[in-house]
Amino acid sequence: MKHILINLLALFICGFLFAAAPTVNNITVTPGTGQITISYNLSADGNCKVTMLVSNNGGTNYTIFPTHTTGAIGNEVTPGTGKQITWYPAQDGMTVGSNYKIKLIARDNPSPSDQPVGFIKVDGGTFNNGTSDITISTFYLDKTEVTQGEYLAVMGTNPSHYTGDLSKPVELLFWFNAIEYCNRRSIREGLDPCYTLNGYGNNPDNWCEGLNMYDENHNLISCNWQVNGYRLPTEMEWMYAALGGALSHNYIYSGSNDINSVAWYSGNSGGRTHSVGEKNANELGLYDMSGNVAEWCWDGYDENYYFSKQNFNPKGYENKWVKVARGGCWNYNSDYCKNARRAKGDRNGKWNNTGLRVVRNYFNYPR
Repeated sequence: MKHILINLLALFICGFLFAAAPTVNNITVTPGTGQITISYNLSADGNCKVTMLVSNNGGTNYTIFPTHTTGAIGNEVTPGTGKQITWYPAQDGMTVGSNYKIKLIARDNPSPSDQPVGFIKVDGGTFNNGTSDITISTFYLDKTEVTQGEYLAVMGTNPSHYTGDLSKPVELLFWFNAIEYCNRRSIREGLDPCYTLNGYGNNPDNWCEGLNMYDENHNLISCNWQVNGYRLPTEMEWMYAALGGALSHNYIYSGSNDINSVAWYSGNSGGRTHSVGEKNANELGLYDMSGNVAEWCWDGYDENYYFSKQNFNPKGYENKWVKVARGGCWNYNSDYCKNARRAKGDRNGKWNNTGLRVVRNYFNYPR
């Protein structure tokens, strides 16, 4: 069994004058079979965000964000004694016998006003995906598809086929490129990255070369759903937003029953992509959800997914070679642009009709 060394950091962030900073104390660790239980007391004036970081080099760097945790971790942790986190280290790629240090961070919950620039707040709700009722929590979604300019600024390269205007959506990128973009943008903006390549951490600078070349790599990416960085939407988050969320008018396409008013598709695109945001937005203020380029989602594709029993914030099938893409595109006909239409692509494939749109968590996002 691993020997776990505990370290503590309480960040003092005072939102109001004389407000008490959240503190963590009386930490104990109990190893078990395949799991570790971390108990602590949390003192604060209100609910807090509790984050766990792990170092595998004696505390020099805390670069591992465990994703396989349950209990009193994440947003909206209530103050009190005897709080518990259960961690499954083997599922995070931790090797038996290693010596780790753990850091717990308690912060005040961020304000709901911390809406990222250029993003739309999608209020949570319940919708029917055609076969079952799905409940989605509130999240932030980029108004537009990621542009070539945005991608170039983060990645230092522009893989797109239809160049000449950096306001066009980026395309011709692997699913892994989309994951890497999310983490690099998070790091660039001082946010916690969502994705970890097990055994290599969450900084893409440390990831192995040729991620798309080997099948085994596709099962090593995990997502921390509790942090504040950028990530791909789940398929059901995407569909809920495309339908207009809580403001939905149940249009066939995202924002209208007239495809020409909201989407670039084979009937009007002229055989190319167009600058983002030129068509009308949907009920939420989101552009190009039904056309221009299709958009990578987190989920692995499964034809029976809509019959899944996951009804609350479903995350789909993680370890699938074939990934979901949604939204129609410039060279597909109108049928492929409908809100209900699904598409798919190999994780090691890239096309000039597929790009991405990114998500960030709302401050009290329950997972």
